[in-house]
Amino acid sequence: MSEGDEGWLDPGPFLRGVAWLDKGRAVRADPADTMRLPWDTGERATLPIGVRLEFTAPPPAYAVEIRYRATVPGPTDALRDLAHAFALWDRAGLVTEVITEPAPEAVVRIALPPGRGPYTVHPPETQSPLILGVRGMGGPVAPAPAAPRWVVHGDSITEGWWSTRPAHGWPAVAGRALGWDTVNLGYAGAARGELAVAEQLAGLPADVLTLAFGTNCWSRVPYSAPLLYETTRAFVELVRQGHPRTPLLLLSPVLRPDAERTPNKLGATLGALRDAMERAVTDRITAGDGRLALLPGRDLLGPEHLADGLHPNDAGHEILGLSVATALRRAGFTGG
Repeated sequence: MSEGDEGWLDPGPFLRGVAWLDKGRAVRADPADTMRLPWDTGERATLPIGVRLEFTAPPPAYAVEIRYRATVPGPTDALRDLAHAFALWDRAGLVTEVITEPAPEAVVRIALPPGRGPYTVHPPETQSPLILGVRGMGGPVAPAPAAPRWVVHGDSITEGWWSTRPAHGWPAVAGRALGWDTVNLGYAGAARGELAVAEQLAGLPADVLTLAFGTNCWSRVPYSAPLLYETTRAFVELVRQGHPRTPLLLLSPVLRPDAERTPNKLGATLGALRDAMERAVTDRITAGDGRLALLPGRDLLGPEHLADGLHPNDAGHEILGLSVATALRRAGFTGG
């Protein structure tokens, strides 16, 4: 295959983790329904969190090239010093990582190991790279086979904050363990049970769903326990209107030491809010929703797994991801 300007393939068939497209760019909220969303949700939804390339590359292919466009950070950009890394993974783990620079347009070449894959490339997320083209060097590359589509909604923990690379966030960890196509709809600072988000989830194709919100209902926008109970019931009901039989797992908030026994402005501790969410789920299960499951989050992580007292470090994300994968398997949610 030529190493000039020939051989570039449309990246669309290679992309995974895509919820919606807006003028060719992957976004994480319905572009036709942004006006009903809180500002912070809409802002985070523009970032391509969890979007990646998956492909096979039988010999004699020896490398893959990716043409991309990324935002060039200014001198005072808080994300300027983060590594702009393209990470290649196979089923055994990380293969290699190529550090590049954000550019209005550039090409990164990633060497491939012997074999045919499948391979996954996690682009850097911080500068919102737009993938423009994909091509194999020495031989063709092809989109990886489709996998069950797993849609995950949550807050900054789901978005992957404090994980050192996109591939280390807990939804990515769980998706690899399950062999599923993870669609990450984690919105840092948001995910407070917004009902417009529930309606968007209801309209989004999914083989399995996971909800993991609630932490931001303690402080950022304070909820009482009765309010969060009813919000959880309403949120699940709206999702069920679009996914009446889709397997759905709710993960309640993980440990947050400063909030567990501290009342918020409405008098609710995080422990009380967590109990309210869990009761809402168990009440619905008792009422007959046999495709709904609960994973209590309180005891999954310890203080040593938190990078800043709130967000998991890489070890915490690994534990959380594998715990979710185990819970989905035990519930019989195969994604088929």
